[in-house]
Amino acid sequence: MDAYNLNEYFPISEQHKYVSQLQGRVGLTRRRAEYFVKLWAYLFLKQQHELNRRLELPLTDLDLPSGFVQCTHREAQSIFYGDSDQGSDRAAGMMIDKFVGLGLIEKKFDGNNICIRVKSLLPRNSLIDTNTIELFPDSFNPRVDAIPVATFLSRYYNWIDNKNVVVPQRIARILREWAVLYPASMRVLRRRDTQNAVGFYILYPVARESEDNFFMSPRKSLYLGIDIEVDPIKMAAPQDPDCNAIQVRAWQIDFPYKTKHNIEMLLIDAQNTLIKMQADYPNMCDIYTIPLHPADQQLGYALGFQNISQDQQASLHWIYIALDRFLALNIPQQLSNLNFT
Repeated sequence: MDAYNLNEYFPISEQHKYVSQLQGRVGLTRRRAEYFVKLWAYLFLKQQHELNRRLELPLTDLDLPSGFVQCTHREAQSIFYGDSDQGSDRAAGMMIDKFVGLGLIEKKFDGNNICIRVKSLLPRNSLIDTNTIELFPDSFNPRVDAIPVATFLSRYYNWIDNKNVVVPQRIARILREWAVLYPASMRVLRRRDTQNAVGFYILYPVARESEDNFFMSPRKSLYLGIDIEVDPIKMAAPQDPDCNAIQVRAWQIDFPYKTKHNIEMLLIDAQNTLIKMQADYPNMCDIYTIPLHPADQQLGYALGFQNISQDQQASLHWIYIALDRFLALNIPQQLSNLNFT
């Protein structure tokens, strides 16, 4: 089994399906998820090859390997980094140790090589039958919603950050501070049965002196996801005639509830919220945001957002749409051709 041919046996497009479903695990960044899926696929294919079992290739579905499978650090290096010079055998070994720490795999030594057993498939919450759960848009209640919202937001920030682990408690504190300043801009999607918040957005009115940030590195403005003391984006006070910009500082639906219907519901609610905010900020005309995940970027483009600046190192973009154009959108029609699988 040749690790260099892995993408031929299990195409990138199929790998991404599994990567997207793994994003809900705290501490599992996008890159780590990509490496884990490659490792999982390699171990499965290697075991099938050793057992002389014929598979229909390329694969479209992955099964768990049975028990432990031998895998050297050199094999892991080839799986994770291919023929590039970016990663060493030692780095691959450290990545395997991270997967052990995250509960994704077990490893043991057989005397010469390490042996790996894949423990986990998908997050438990991916098994939730969202078709039977009714959601509705509601005001953000900082007393009861801050911790649940901060918890699922932290997963998305951990998804893009390979070095830092975002602490939900810090996000909750910031959300409560923002709710004191201008609560009308903060909304949730709430489960009808439990009243738990499973979706959230904040439409943050931006003071004029902070608008330069939209044309700088996006990463420097990820206040919720980076441990910095001073928020680089200042909120504009109601009735500020110089407030032209709204930043969508968060817009997420927790993974198992991220269906087409729920996305449309939250977007339509955002349109209605912006219309109400025009009474407090009559001159606002621009909307900016940073999509945290490829699926969010795809959604933004489908709505008509366009790139205005980029952080090459973190694959982050500032994207923009005029307020009037966003408010004029027929959301279901605009998203009719978008693939939500």
